Amino acid sequence: MLFFDFIIREIELLRNIYMANSIQHTLVEQTVAAVKALYGADIPETQIALQETRKEFEGQITIVTFPVTRFSKKSPEQTGTEIGGYLQQNIDAISAFNVIKGFLNISLSDSYWISLLNETIVAADFGKFPSNGKKLMVEYSSPNTNKPLHLGHIRNNLLGYSVAEILKAYGYDIIKANLVNDRGIHICKSMLAWQKFGNGETPESSGLKGDHLVGKYYVVFDKEYKKEIEALKAEGQSEDDAKKNAPLMKEAQEMLRQWEAGDEAVISLWKTMNEWVYAGFAKTYKQLGVDFDKYYYESNTYLLGKDIIQEGLDSGVFFKKEDNSVWIDLTDEGLDQKLVLRGDGTSVYITQDLGTAQLKFDEFGMNESIYVVGNEQDYHFKVLFSILKKLGKSWAEGLFHLSYGMVDLPSGKMKSREGTVVDADDLMAEMIDTAQSRTEELGKTDGFSEEEKSELYNTIGMGALKYFLLKVDPKKRLLFDPSESVDFQGHTGPFIQYTHARIKSVLRKADFNTSATVAIPASISSYERDLIQTLGEFPNVIAASAKEFSPAQLANYVYEIAKLYNKFYHEETILKAEDADVKTFRLHLSASAAKVIAESMRLLGIQVPERM
Repeated sequence: MLFFDFIIREIELLRNIYMANSIQHTLVEQTVAAVKALYGADIPETQIALQETRKEFEGQITIVTFPVTRFSKKSPEQTGTEIGGYLQQNIDAISAFNVIKGFLNISLSDSYWISLLNETIVAADFGKFPSNGKKLMVEYSSPNTNKPLHLGHIRNNLLGYSVAEILKAYGYDIIKANLVNDRGIHICKSMLAWQKFGNGETPESSGLKGDHLVGKYYVVFDKEYKKEIEALKAEGQSEDDAKKNAPLMKEAQEMLRQWEAGDEAVISLWKTMNEWVYAGFAKTYKQLGVDFDKYYYESNTYLLGKDIIQEGLDSGVFFKKEDNSVWIDLTDEGLDQKLVLRGDGTSVYITQDLGTAQLKFDEFGMNESIYVVGNEQDYHFKVLFSILKKLGKSWAEGLFHLSYGMVDLPSGKMKSREGTVVDADDLMAEMIDTAQSRTEELGKTDGFSEEEKSELYNTIGMGALKYFLLKVDPKKRLLFDPSESVDFQGHTGPFIQYTHARIKSVLRKADFNTSATVAIPASISSYERDLIQTLGEFPNVIAASAKEFSPAQLANYVYEIAKLYNKFYHEETILKAEDADVKTFRLHLSASAAKVIAESMRLLGIQVPERM
């Protein structure tokens, strides 16, 4: 069974648990019964399509009647009218219906919506999924130890963390993994530049975070290397020859050979500089609010695939060329022939990934694993997964590449070698500073201590950054505008955070306890109904976000909740409602909105303040 098929089957199964006693389930059942009673035909439930009623029409749930016309032998309008009449007679919750062309729009009674809030949404287990007994690994971050994390890494980390949290909420046993790229020529470039130009500089002596210090020398290498290329070109060498013959590049390549040979001095320097980087990464991860259950290091895994290569040679999956290099032919799948081991027996990148994939399965026994990696690696993962399937790895069907688009800035594309990247630490600090200035302009910190202000600015700034990056579908490339993201009135994290704080303020003023007895008002307004209807979709939104591995669905959903609550807040009296039952009902509705907002934002990795 393919991975996506498995996920869809599981999600539909649990979705049906939530629908078992829902109005949607009842409508589907009774529509099937209506077709049998009215037209003498049996129609499977899967052919009954429900959707949310369009805003310009009366109703909340729409039934598409076109599939039924082949049984009714009547127009879609007449078919809808007849089915609507049958449903209204047999379902108490239906207060009215109307038919627009082939769409049967169902209006549900106030009593239905009141019951949905009081009996379902306010329940402590609302939106909670049982364990499905499945183990799933989400691998994300995958930094290089020659430079600090940048804006692109931020999207990767936030996406991986949120997908892991959503899948955990959906019932999976999740392992969050980080494969650290701590070996290779790029690492040696930083090491060599520090050795030549660093004068013994350390994080302590320079005051720089360790990852920033190492990244500084990666940039230094590039600048000095370019100088050598230009000098060789001036002597008459072609650009390609100059790049190969530049002394710095030759020294870096020799350092890599020494590292692979286990040279003590090179290994010692490598360990020292990596420790600097790890200490820096730890601070960045803490500020981002992401974590990992398991770290893998390329320096430990890059040789693991050789046994798998031999296994593939023995079984005929791979073949050797005259120079002893090992290949696989994937042309039958629309791919190319792929080198999996060099003629001298040294590994290539795919060699390591084959071994690491096997290691993960051996250690954790999971059958599903998600790789959160940018879309520039789409081809690589097609090749990797295809090879593992050809090798007969049963768990290879459960591998999935969560491919996401790059992040652009108004100034253009980022380049690490030239030092023009948007550093993650600098960006987060800028976001917090911007949040502080915007918050102070609006006068939202009266009565806060300095410590509380600092915490609030951090919450708002990080919430703005995270929400802006997560509200866009992962597959799409996005343009990040830091200024736009910190807006208390737009489609932003701060708007949602402020809504949560507003609700909490209302509840504090009312001295409201969520254990208070539920109330049944005589009727509700359209603003209350719309909010209840959208809150009721929370479990299905979690399921859909899990199915698509897309925090964007949850992010846009919680924004809708915030918008609907603010409409309700501005149009309806809460604390001064004349009727006690109305007041209690609206407080329960407010508390439920706050709960769903807080849990949705938590799954996105975003904190919500109690007051602003």
